[in-house]
Amino acid sequence: MDTIEGMRTFVAVAGESSFTNGARRQGISTKLASKYIRQLEERLDAQLFHRTTRSVTLTETGQAYYDRCLPMLDQFDELEGLVQARQSELAGPIRITAPTGYGGNHLVRALHPFQAAHPKVQIELHLSDHHVSIVEEGYDLAVRFGDLKDSSLVARKLTDMRIVCCASPEYLARHGTPTDPAALATHNCLLPTTSATPDQWEFRVQGEVRKYAVSGSFRANSPLAVAQMTANGLGIGRMPFYTAEPFLEADRLRVLFQDQECKVIGLYVVYPPSRHLTARIRGLIDHLCGGKIVTGSFDPHPPATNSFSGKDFTWST
Repeated sequence: MDTIEGMRTFVAVAGESSFTNGARRQGISTKLASKYIRQLEERLDAQLFHRTTRSVTLTETGQAYYDRCLPMLDQFDELEGLVQARQSELAGPIRITAPTGYGGNHLVRALHPFQAAHPKVQIELHLSDHHVSIVEEGYDLAVRFGDLKDSSLVARKLTDMRIVCCASPEYLARHGTPTDPAALATHNCLLPTTSATPDQWEFRVQGEVRKYAVSGSFRANSPLAVAQMTANGLGIGRMPFYTAEPFLEADRLRVLFQDQECKVIGLYVVYPPSRHLTARIRGLIDHLCGGKIVTGSFDPHPPATNSFSGKDFTWST
């Protein structure tokens, strides 16, 4: 067994709390992952995991070894990255997590030219509308919308995204077009539970931001689900512009209260504060921050313009 490969397998199993998932992350069989861990424990003469039929947890020694493995593997990756940078060729794996709707469409389009230019880079993209801990679950970076809550991670802002209020032409024909946000109280509003206050929608009216209470028969933790149900005519929905864009272009949605929009959310690329970013990860971050993210511009005069800053900063809870 190669010691570095054994350490990588150990970190993957520890991060997933599962031999099966850790092996999948490494692209090897569960049997081989178990063999690597067993050989590593024999080499160290120490038990690294408590194993039961239901769980895999680190022993005290295993936790101490895990804490030291992470920076060592980062430094090893950085060493490889330096060699790759000198050869002007990027190679190796990058694990990314992103929201389902955005990641499966716009982000994939942004990643394609990067992989075409660097065919030896292997990208593993994990799509989820739930918060994912990138450190604990072993991701190299995340693409995220909205308030940034992870402490002590590094983020680079890619763009701002409009939050739009929409309805289908069919719904408006049946129920009428509301001309004031206060009228939303009489409509079936479809609520995105990814928002901290899904039943309070904000608009800028007469120069000040006001909140309007809304309610309806459908809630979802996926902006795409809200957009799809809105386009099907169930009610009035509020969603990020990127989810509404294809339905707007197909004339299945109409934007309401465009002049009174006041809500935008930031889009960020987020990664652990390691001093040793590998050349391939640094290259991908620079690629995304170089304006490769697609945000759409269906409205020629949007109230919030899309812009790229690419500025590094940290935040804490």
